[in-house]
This record gives sequence, C-alpha cells and structure tokens, in this order.
Amino acid sequence: MFIDSVDIFVSSGNGGAGAVSFRREKFVIQGGPDGGDGGDGGDVYFEVDLNNDTLSKFRGTKHYRAKNGRPGEGKKKSGKRGEDVVIKIPLGTQIIDFDSGELLYDFTLNEKVLFLKGGKGGAGNFRFKNSINQKPTYAQKGIAGKEMHIRLELKVIADVGLVGFPNAGKSTLLSVMSNARPEIANYEFTTLIPNLGVVNVDEINSFVMADIPGIINGASLGKGLGIEFLKHIERTKIFLFMLDSSKPLLKQFNDLSGEIRNFESSLVNRSFGIAITKIDSIDEFIEFDALFDHFGLKVNNDGYIRDEIIESKNFNSPCFILPISSATNININKLKFLLFSNVRF
Repeated sequence: MFIDSVDIFVSSGNGGAGAVSFRREKFVIQGGPDGGDGGDGGDVYFEVDLNNDTLSKFRGTKHYRAKNGRPGEGKKKSGKRGEDVVIKIPLGTQIIDFDSGELLYDFTLNEKVLFLKGGKGGAGNFRFKNSINQKPTYAQKGIAGKEMHIRLELKVIADVGLVGFPNAGKSTLLSVMSNARPEIANYEFTTLIPNLGVVNVDEINSFVMADIPGIINGASLGKGLGIEFLKHIERTKIFLFMLDSSKPLLKQFNDLSGEIRNFESSLVNRSFGIAITKIDSIDEFIEFDALFDHFGLKVNNDGYIRDEIIESKNFNSPCFILPISSATNININKLKFLLFSNVRF
C-alpha cells in the first residue's frame, strides 16, 4: 500500500541516574564514595532507505522510542548507554512539526541524520567528593530525553514528472521507456499512486521518470485526487505535459498548467516539454496551430520544436513539442534523448 503522509511520536531516551555508593571492602575501615555515572539515553536517528518508496510501515506503529540509559552502580561502574532508534524513511521524506507546521528536515539526499539527542546520564556521588565534603550522599538524576509529535510527508523525487489528464497515456509511456510496470487500463484514474521508473539512455546515463496520478479540473482545490497528486510534482526537474491528440491541445495545456499554477505559483518557472500522445490513432493531420500560436511557433519539418521559443504568458516556454505514440514507438527514442538533454543541463 502506498502511503505518503503519517504522523508519529518520537522520543529519545532518558539519562540514567548516578549512583550513591561507598566503598565496602574487607580490611578497609573507611571507604570513600564510589557511585558510578548513569548512562546516556539513546538518540533518535532518521536514515534514508533507497529500497523503500512508501511510508506504509508507519501505519501500524505510532511511537518510536530510544532506550533509557541505565543507572550507575558501585565501584564507579557507569550505567549502560541506552540503545538508539534508527527510523528508516524513503528518499524525499520531509519531517514537519505536527503542531506548528514548521519544516524540520527535508531528505533529498541519501543520508543518516541525528534528530533527537538522548538525555545525559547523571553524575555518581564519587564525582562530588572534595576536601570539604569527603562523603557526599547525593548524585545527579539523569536528564530526561525529548519527545516530539511529527508528521512525515513523502514527496516523490524524479528527474521527469509526467503531467496529464487521466488516460493521456502516462502509464503506457513509463512502461515503454523504463523498467517500471504500472497498471494500465482503459478507464480514468487507473493510476492511484506515483510510479517511478529508471529510463536508460545508454550504458552509462539514465534518468528517473515519475508517472503521477492524473489531474482533473479543480485538482488544486482538492477535487479528484487533489493535492494527493499535485504535491508530488514539486521535486521534478522537468515536467512533460502529455496532451491527448484526440482532444483540443491548447485547452488541455491551459487547464493543466492552470492547476499547477494554482497549487504552487513558483512551479510556472519549471522547465517543461510537451508530448502529443496517441498520434497513431488519428487519421487526419493533428491541429497544432492553436497550441503553436500560443507560444509563437511554426511547425518544423521534423515535427518538433527546440530552442526557438518566445516567452509564454503562463509558463516560460517549452523545451520541445513532440508528437509520439507509445503503442507504435513513434518518436519514443527521440523523446528519451530530448528529456535527458534537458535533465542534464
């Protein structure tokens, strides 16, 4: 099951108490203080797990606690340090303070991070002996650990994010270009979770493509899958707008870009390309004029545009516009290299 938002409690361990003890040995008339220090409480770490792409494991466990430090003992024996707890999360996870909504950490790299430090163990009574007080009868209590109520939010990290209405061909394209095997069917909202696939360009180079559930008009207001989809496009380097060739192209683009702009206005500056899909199923020439006029373009002989775009009113400009067919592989290799060239730079 794909889960991308959970709230949990995390607690570091309490420090163990220092011991009050005096040396007691045969033939030793007056033994001095020998109470050991308490052990430090365990820490809380978060670590990225590259083999995991969902927060589903957190649904069954709400509390994650490091162990408390053990109390000190006689003969100056320190208590054992509490065991740490290491919480593994997918790449792209954010840690957010549940009460304030403050973003505390954003895992965009493969890393392990100390999140909560355990409480320090208390000093045993042998540490308080001095020339004035030869027999201290007190020791420190351990310092309490910390607890936080947090929310984990997963936002998919990908080089290319596929943006399109339901049934635009996103899942089919992902399955053709990558190693991913998303569910494909001829009905809306087949894709209910983000799917990631690695697209191999050659023996050395590759990029990650994300097929994310389709937008509908009003998605930015919570309709349909709403922000359950939209929040996952924030981390993609480039958008690929997939426009169904059997429907008005410019209206599709304006509706899609409008939903993205309404969700997060800064995303209008993100690089993007346009793929006009399912051209194998269209008998007559596809009407490009309205879409191309919107960007001040003319159709080139090879059927795609690159580096000749004037500034658009909504988005800056497309890196390319390319007709494709995933069913018959028309322009699929060309699309692969166009995407890679724009991801790389």
